[in-house]
Amino acid sequence: MNERNDIWRRVERHLVRYGGTFAPFVAHRANGSFVYDASGRQLLDFTSGQMSAILGHCHPEIVDVVCSMIHSLDHLFSGMLSEPVVDLAEALAELAPDPLTKVLLLSTGAESNEAALKMARLFNGGYEIVSFSQSWHGMTGGALASTYSAGRKGYGPLSVGGMAIPAPNLFRPAFGPADSYSWADELDYAFDLVDRQSTGSLAAFIGEPILSSGGLIDLPDGYLQALKRKCDERKMLLIMDEAQTGLGRTGTTFAFERDDITPDVLTLSKTLGAGLPLAAVVTTDEIEQRCHDRGFLFYTTHVSDPLPAAVGLRVLEILVRDRLAERAQVAGSRLRSGLYALQEEFDCVGDVRGRGLMLGIEFVRDKQTKEPAPGFGEKITNTCLVNGLSMNIVNLPGMGGVARIAPPLTVTDEEIDLGLSILRDSIKSVYL
Repeated sequence: MNERNDIWRRVERHLVRYGGTFAPFVAHRANGSFVYDASGRQLLDFTSGQMSAILGHCHPEIVDVVCSMIHSLDHLFSGMLSEPVVDLAEALAELAPDPLTKVLLLSTGAESNEAALKMARLFNGGYEIVSFSQSWHGMTGGALASTYSAGRKGYGPLSVGGMAIPAPNLFRPAFGPADSYSWADELDYAFDLVDRQSTGSLAAFIGEPILSSGGLIDLPDGYLQALKRKCDERKMLLIMDEAQTGLGRTGTTFAFERDDITPDVLTLSKTLGAGLPLAAVVTTDEIEQRCHDRGFLFYTTHVSDPLPAAVGLRVLEILVRDRLAERAQVAGSRLRSGLYALQEEFDCVGDVRGRGLMLGIEFVRDKQTKEPAPGFGEKITNTCLVNGLSMNIVNLPGMGGVARIAPPLTVTDEEIDLGLSILRDSIKSVYL
């Protein structure tokens, strides 16, 4: 039996399948924008791992930090601090807009959202959490209760007080036809329903500036300002989950900056560790103080661990030094132009959306009718994988397949052009 077949035999025998099927590619090593198997076959990684490796794979400066820290200081008792933790907290406070100055360092996005939701409930005494009906905030208790795009059925009751409102989908508006669609009217109606359902215990709204697993839905200009007003009117906290959009990916340090608002709580993960497990909650002095006074508790095994904190500090240094947010704007414009060309060429490319180096294309049967094409996007992404390009497809009811494209912020122009070429050839072989 050859080595490849032996691996898949062992996979079938021993691994729990935790979400769909595994990609038919076994990674052996990675560097920059590419992942390689044991035979040397390369894949151009247009999802940055799990939307995380914003500096590419195995960035030499990150490798140096990990090697140094593993020899000196890796893990501590959860109540003990180290200089990298304090340094990273200070750096995040300087990077975030005022009054976001207090930082809690954790391991995963679900953890940071759990902590943020607990803070919100403790801060104002409410328990009701509102989020988007296409949201993804994690697979743990409170985060899962605020996740509506997938993963809810079959597990019994979730945390009480959860409510969902529709995200404003400009390509597929649910509130009237596209030519007369008003996201503001939709938001007013949604919060009227929230008010009718609420028992008077609204605690927070948690949302992503761009709903990634919800089909790469970019909130329109002005939406976050209106949403913040809705929250302020109800004394709810606004929690922004920037697991994927944070730290330069959309062309600004934080995606919410485009809308000239500041959330009450910001959660980061994925991009903060550039592929290593690191997350953060960033909030205000007022929220932190009241939560502390009321006995806020969020001990975890790896809270304030020094090794990932040192990595996160170096990620921020590289992000600022190399002006990677600006690079995301430039590279994103090149990538978007190439995707628009594909939209012109192929009737199955219905929509191109997103910001910076976080873009999506929705595949349809016909771009005029926008008729969904279930399974079509999956065929294209599978063909891309065979041809040397890794993307991620989102299949949700009522949508065509949406391919998420999020290369590292260090991606070169040549790599963007290569990815577009592979994508074009793959669409052509499936569609024509």
